[in-house]
Amino acid sequence: MRRLLQLAPLFLLLVSCYTSSKKTDLLRNKIAQIVSDKDAIVGVSIIGNNGQDTISLNGDRRFPMQSVFKFHIALAVLSEIDKGNLSLDKKIEIGKDELLPADFWSPLRDENPNGGSFTIEKLIQYTVSHSDNTACDVLIRLIGTPKTVEDYFKKNNIKEIQITYNEEEMQAKWENMFQNWTTPKAASETIKMFYENKNNLLSKSSYDFFWKTNIETTTGANRIKGQLPKETIVAHKTGWSGTNKTTGITAAVNNIGLVFLPNGEHFIISVFVSESKENFDANEKIIADIAKATYDFYTKQ
Repeated sequence: MRRLLQLAPLFLLLVSCYTSSKKTDLLRNKIAQIVSDKDAIVGVSIIGNNGQDTISLNGDRRFPMQSVFKFHIALAVLSEIDKGNLSLDKKIEIGKDELLPADFWSPLRDENPNGGSFTIEKLIQYTVSHSDNTACDVLIRLIGTPKTVEDYFKKNNIKEIQITYNEEEMQAKWENMFQNWTTPKAASETIKMFYENKNNLLSKSSYDFFWKTNIETTTGANRIKGQLPKETIVAHKTGWSGTNKTTGITAAVNNIGLVFLPNGEHFIISVFVSESKENFDANEKIIADIAKATYDFYTKQ
């Protein structure tokens, strides 16, 4: 009898895990159904239920990040701030010759055609919230090179990531973007690590600033946020490659982030759409459909 009583908690745990697994199979099947008729490769990683649920589709495949890497760049810069090597209020002079050309997305350039003086805080906001390419490359130069950013994450045990080029270099040739990659699982694990902040990777002030800046993201309104209730808070970062005019293939329509639920919990979601022959709206809808299915799963079970 005593032996049976000792085994009871283990039995209950196994039953609980089995039940949870069967439930997540419903969401996994729904995601598979969403992508089944799409002419694209879709990578998905979801972490929910306080980290107990992990769901992935092509989760270990390498996908081009495009501007998703700005999420990583901001974290690497904040690490230098927390070390005392930089400060949010430090002003950086950006000359007119440092502004990227008109064919690069850069609200900073559009608003300041002659350059100017900007705090690092403002540069991070431009980079993350508005996906600004000029600000992005300035931040990389402040801490070193793209490899500096990659090394920071590898030192923190995020192994499935490579950052070879800055924005200007990445956009110079179509094939260059494939040298800046991560996997859906690694993207979600990065979000989890820095949101939980268990090892104090970020100071309290850097942590609050970083996540507020991601919540203020203005790009990708039709992706993760697209079908969610308007009041849903989402901290996220987007990426997009454009479409190759020769092949008609879109290499990257991406969105990674945190979705906060009405009950105070959250789920992490990373979706990468690649090698797609779908149009732009359809690619965004893939992400929106997956996010909505996940939201419904965690609010209606």
